[in-house]
Amino acid sequence: MYIGAGILLLLIGLVIVFAYNGDMSIAGLDLAAIGWIAIILGALAIVLSLIVDRRRRETIVRDDRRL
Repeated sequence: MYIGAGILLLLIGLVIVFAYNGDMSIAGLDLAAIGWIAIILGALAIVLSLIVDRRRRETIVRDDRRL
């Protein structure tokens, strides 16, 4: 689930940093910095979602019933 959000953040950040050629500051905010933050957060969300998914798959089932 978080992989999609991570990819979206990553793409938005990449577009802001590399494809946007307009004024890079809006109301005192530097859009390039916001783009880099979005790229970092997107990559972090993807990595964390892969780690959580891997943990979920390593479930050990024990059967303590005696026959």
